[in-house]
Amino acid sequence: MSKSALITGITGQDGSYLAELLLSKGYTVHGLVRRSSSFNTARLDHIYQDPHEAERRLILHHADLTDGVALVNLLREVGPDEVYNLGAQSHVRVSFDSPLYTGDVTAMGALRLLEAIRASGIDTRIYQASSSEMFGSAPPPQHERTPFHPRSPYGCAKVFGYWSTVNYREAYGLYAVNGILFNHESPRRGETFVTRKITRAVARISQGLQQHLYLGNLDAVRDWGYAPEYTEAMWRMLQHDEPDDYVVATGEAASVRDFLGAAFSAAGLEWRDHVRFDPKYERPSEVDALIGDATKAESLLGWKPRVRWPELARIMVEADISVLEAELTGATVRIDR
Repeated sequence: MSKSALITGITGQDGSYLAELLLSKGYTVHGLVRRSSSFNTARLDHIYQDPHEAERRLILHHADLTDGVALVNLLREVGPDEVYNLGAQSHVRVSFDSPLYTGDVTAMGALRLLEAIRASGIDTRIYQASSSEMFGSAPPPQHERTPFHPRSPYGCAKVFGYWSTVNYREAYGLYAVNGILFNHESPRRGETFVTRKITRAVARISQGLQQHLYLGNLDAVRDWGYAPEYTEAMWRMLQHDEPDDYVVATGEAASVRDFLGAAFSAAGLEWRDHVRFDPKYERPSEVDALIGDATKAESLLGWKPRVRWPELARIMVEADISVLEAELTGATVRIDR
């Protein structure tokens, strides 16, 4: 019999790539989707399976990380072999504006899911999406033994989720792991995240639809990897004999300014002609540098990154230009699900 998995946050960047990966491996994939009055499953359109199809292997369920009862019921119904908790309010800047909501979904949501697994009595393995933002102001390079010093409500919420996962592993013997993923991007990245904001602006500027791009701190240094590769690391963590926690990163540093240069160059543009500073995009407390050391993941899981940030910037720019051209020519038509 094939394995089954439940993914929270399946409609997001990571969730959609993970769903693709698991389907390619023969899994039946269940996804948790928040109810919305607008369509929010665009990243899944290419793998969507109509509920009326026989033997479909992608099944979406309406539920929410804020509803512990719904989580228990869903887990009992589905009985997944693996659970991937990718659902969160994951925008760092927004977490300063909505700290309580961020704490409820990102921190308490992780705890609700862990408790739902324990209470339902199912035998499963759970992956918790932790974040490099937990390290905050800790000096780089950061690895599994680096002390946490978060600098945002989002980072604090992720620390809570991390230690809750460790606690349920130690207290109840759950196979529970933390993947401490550093920044990972792709053409499916949310449009308000800085890398995608940059590459979408490059596409629009190249077509004469936009003149300026407004950003905050250009000196922040990050370790940017390619999201599809990082979902492979998630899966590998749950295939290991013993549960453990892993950093996933490229080990290469680049500033926002560096990424700007690579993205604009990919379209033959000079970023200084178009980028303007807006203080509203700065955070109340900034994280200067996040650079990961993924030695443990390489040695124990055999995982290594292949795409580096300059190539990542090019991939994202080319994808956004293609999307925009399809929209302008009318080639792109939204199919309602």
